[in-house]
Amino acid sequence: MRHVTLQTAGDGFATLLLDNADETNNLVTEEFIAELLDMTARIAADNSIKGVLVKSAKASFMAGADLKLMVQGHATRTLESAYALSQRATAMHRAMERSGKCWVALINGFALGGGFELALACHYRILERSPKAVVGLPEVNVGLLPGSGGTQRLIRIAGVQAGIDLLLSGRAVKADEALELGIVDVVAPLEEMDDVARAWLAGSSDPVKPWDRKGWALPEQRGLIIPEHAARMTMATGGLHLKGASNPAPAAILSCIYEGAILPFDKALAVEGKYFARLLTNPVSRNIIRTTFLSKAAAERGARRPGGGPKATFRKVGVIGAGMMGAGIALVAAQSGCEVILIDRDQATADKGKAYSERFTEKRLTRGTMQADGAQALLDRIAPTDDFARLEGCDIVIEAVFEDIDIKADTTRKVEAVIRPDTIYCTNTSTLPISRLAEASARPDQFIGLHFFSPVEAMGLVEIIRGNRTSPQALAKALDFVALLRKTPIVVNDSRGFYTSRVFQTMIHEGARMLGDGVPAPVIENAARKVGLPVGPLALLDEVTLDLPLKIIDQALAQDEKGYVPPAGVDVMRKMVAMGRLGRKSGGAFYDYPEGGRKQLWSDLRDHFPSSGDYDADEVGRRLLVIQALETARCFEEGVIETPEDGDLGSVYGWNFPSWTGGTLSYIDTIGIATFVKDCDALAQKYGPRFLPSAWLRDRARAATTFY
Repeated sequence: MRHVTLQTAGDGFATLLLDNADETNNLVTEEFIAELLDMTARIAADNSIKGVLVKSAKASFMAGADLKLMVQGHATRTLESAYALSQRATAMHRAMERSGKCWVALINGFALGGGFELALACHYRILERSPKAVVGLPEVNVGLLPGSGGTQRLIRIAGVQAGIDLLLSGRAVKADEALELGIVDVVAPLEEMDDVARAWLAGSSDPVKPWDRKGWALPEQRGLIIPEHAARMTMATGGLHLKGASNPAPAAILSCIYEGAILPFDKALAVEGKYFARLLTNPVSRNIIRTTFLSKAAAERGARRPGGGPKATFRKVGVIGAGMMGAGIALVAAQSGCEVILIDRDQATADKGKAYSERFTEKRLTRGTMQADGAQALLDRIAPTDDFARLEGCDIVIEAVFEDIDIKADTTRKVEAVIRPDTIYCTNTSTLPISRLAEASARPDQFIGLHFFSPVEAMGLVEIIRGNRTSPQALAKALDFVALLRKTPIVVNDSRGFYTSRVFQTMIHEGARMLGDGVPAPVIENAARKVGLPVGPLALLDEVTLDLPLKIIDQALAQDEKGYVPPAGVDVMRKMVAMGRLGRKSGGAFYDYPEGGRKQLWSDLRDHFPSSGDYDADEVGRRLLVIQALETARCFEEGVIETPEDGDLGSVYGWNFPSWTGGTLSYIDTIGIATFVKDCDALAQKYGPRFLPSAWLRDRARAATTFY
């Protein structure tokens, strides 16, 4: 067998070892289910086995289901086949707990999803005392619910209230909280877990679970006639509407909890399986899994790396510009073990850049998440200076100076006078064309764009931009560096705004245009949140400040780019700037920021932009999604992005396009490309040609050519 092995012992307590021969982690697969069912039948029939210790040979106990299979079979999966999958896993767990033997889960590292469902099916759970040891059921985060008894065992073990919290949040629980909730029975050091398990088995002779005893029922079995339960379910349901209903998993989980609490256990398992089947056949789960797990993992493994040549190593890194962006880049490079030369115009400014890392380490020392020696070692790796000569020997240089072509050109020449010929030069910019910036370089084949997102230490995406002369070797090195930083790369080709900034701007401009068209600001912001955007476009404009997008527009107009049309919201932005409302940093634009209070929409906004009364709140949200997806399709058509994976990763991780969609291109595939084109035409008729699909997109719609 390739997934489980059985080891017997003289005391009658056998060890079932989980050890997936094909993967780093133990996963729930069809093969695993078949093997464990067979093994459980053998254990049940063997009178010499008195109890079972379930252990892992891996670094952690068990992850959940193999997500690749969830996506790969989606196109042909039916409700019946999805339900059957759930019931096979459910039968596996029921066979364990009804085998007539007591099972003990010895949980090392993490047990998540299907891994924790396996542990919940055991009669006793021991969790390793370790900061890395966690348990949880995170399925809601991928548009699913635990499909093999997790919802029903959890509420029967920890109670309905704890079940609602854990299942709707999907959060992982550390050892002490897990013990307090009762979802594990003991927390023990790894080396003592075997002895604890055998001692419990020696003193336990009842393998019957409480819910298998006649007459046992949850207090909530009486349903909504219990006032506390009615209030609890009402509040939880109301919370779903506040967050928007785009991900169907939370509502399905609540239904499982409510209905399952009323029913006998096996009937409750059948109900859970039916809700699981609905979710597994819903495109939302496919979208989330494909982008946030499979595509993300592939990108981080180097899916876009040009073939050939060994991976580059980076010992010494130069960072030019010690502002917030440069300071953040210096921090993450030092965290990765690199020596960092942090340069700015004078020593005092460079020192301020290092102070960013000092504040970072101080916070973590206070929280206890970093040790003093580790903090000092990190800081020792950052050398602030104004001396460009110290860049000698750098393996890579990242320039993060002010967004000005002339300043960047001067910096390029100063740096290249010092660095080795094979050192790649990376410019951090969100909009300036890489090929234009590379004109200042004596080695444009080694010149590439690295667009980090702020704050660098918190944002996982890096947009890598190829100029028209960037070599494959430079791209490979850039990808190797991003991998060293443990960030997610996307690769795009040069154009104004590249990909992420270009598409993000369509959303904030559309929000501004709506305001100018008479849609009330609260409607715009709430409609955005309803479709899954975490922040409304007006709030985002306040954060980026209005003068930044206006500066980008003015640069494009000054360069008289062919066919350039100013974005839809420019007039509203100019009106706000003329009133001195520039953004949060200058006191507020669309929002006010009272000292010590929560931000609120500017009270005078309705006077300057009165409501027309002619709007559809659902259409407002759809407009925001469609305009971004349409611009992404244009980027794909123009070759700015070359794969749908890059487009979706960039949208979800670059500017938080709703994860339930899978990203901007998955959104088009999900609603259907023909339907999408039809929606665009309807919006173009009402709001203008910016919504018109190109002939290329119309051809794809006629041919039913999807992006995936």
